[in-house]
This record gives sequence, C-alpha cells and structure tokens, in this order.
Amino acid sequence: MSQAEESSPLRPEHFLRQDESDDALFYREPRLVTHIDDAAIAAVSRFYGELIPPRALVLDLMTSWVSHLPASLHPAGVAGLGMNAEELAQNPVLTERIVQDLNRDPVLPWADSTFDAAIVTVSVQYLTAPPLVFAEVGRVLKPGAPFAVAYSNRCFPTKAVAAWLSLDSRAQAELIGLYFRLAGTFTPPQAFDISPGPGSDPMFVVVARRLPVIPGA
Repeated sequence: MSQAEESSPLRPEHFLRQDESDDALFYREPRLVTHIDDAAIAAVSRFYGELIPPRALVLDLMTSWVSHLPASLHPAGVAGLGMNAEELAQNPVLTERIVQDLNRDPVLPWADSTFDAAIVTVSVQYLTAPPLVFAEVGRVLKPGAPFAVAYSNRCFPTKAVAAWLSLDSRAQAELIGLYFRLAGTFTPPQAFDISPGPGSDPMFVVVARRLPVIPGA
C-alpha cells in the first residue's frame, strides 16, 4: 500500500451506492438524451475548446453519444470509453470506441503517454475506485497534458457513490482534487465555476495536468 493510500481519508463506505446491482444491467438500454441543459453544454464545450490544444488526441472517458467537444477543436482523434455500445456508435466525433465498466476493470487499454488531453463529463460521481482510474488516466496521458473533470448537480442518484451525494458543489470539487492527489501523477488541481447563470444547470470543472515522467521512478 502506498503512503497516499495509507493516509487517504476515503473509506469503502464512501463508495457504497443505493443500487449495487451490476452496472451493465443499468446501462444496458441506450439513453440518447443530454443530462445537462443547452447552456451548460455550451459552457463546458467552450471550456474544453480553450483547454485542449488543436489537433490533440483526446480521451473521452465514461462517455456516451455526446462528447461535449466544440466543433472548432478539430482533434486528431477522440477515443471514447463508455458503458453502452449503441450510445458510443451514435457519437459522431469518436474515432475509437471501447465498451468497458471502469468499476469492474479500471485498467485502460492504451499505452503509456498516448493522449494529449482527457475529459470526464458529468460522470465522475459513478466511480467506485476513482484514485485507481485517475492513476490510469495519468499513465495514458503525455506529460503536461490536461485531465478535465466536469460536473453539475445532475446524476442518477441510485448509482452515485455515497460520498458524492453527501457533499455540496464546492466539497465535490475538493473530493475530485483528492482523487487527483491520490493518483500521484498530476499537478495540483484547479477548480473552475463555469456555470451559465440563473435558470441554467450549474457547471464546474476540476483540472490537473500530468506530471513529467521521471525515468526509474
């Protein structure tokens, strides 16, 4: 066990869920709907467009039929990993599609230092072992590449972990920051409130960058 894991305040009970049935059953039927409103979608797309460099190879983790990337980005490719094959097939920006349950298998099927950026949009609350997943994201990112975790106040409450449901938006940002720190491969995270304003869904993003790879470390 690493020193970070030994000092972690996270406990198994923090990742219990109201519905502990197989996630593959829950996500078996495609949900071709958006989970945040148009203004929130525009806000997160604008943020991604400013964060991710042009011609980047992007990892869209826990994705579905919408990647929330701006049309102006023109990425070199977008690899999407999600739970439903039909949703992924409907996503026009994906150049690679992987169906995988990260709660069963957090190991990502890509080589070290593959991607120029990674995103998770309104899905981080469903991870039951997030430090392991974040460490894997760090492994497949190039040094200096950003990992952006965007969230709102929307979720499937029966599948969100207990820790997430118990916190307000500011504390949720701190929780995501803890995931980054426990992963051990990222710069100190920064939190952003990109909410469109009254009448729209709130929108927040926590971002950190892959640390340089130290040979032999």
